[in-house]
Amino acid sequence: MAIYDNIKLIATKRGVKSIAELERTVGLSNGSISKWNDYAPNVRNLKLVADELNVKVDVLLRDSLEVI
Repeated sequence: MAIYDNIKLIATKRGVKSIAELERTVGLSNGSISKWNDYAPNVRNLKLVADELNVKVDVLLRDSLEVI
């Protein structure tokens, strides 16, 4: 599973309505998270998203998300 897919799954479980909403909340430009499957995010942005979703950064980087 790629970073964007992990974020999407966790965000849905946390009640976030859309990735665009998450991007606005953390101050990222529209569409930036969706590019993270192809381009590695910088650490600062990844940390912003992890903090907002209340998970550690390594959770977003996992190959598989069994239980969150």
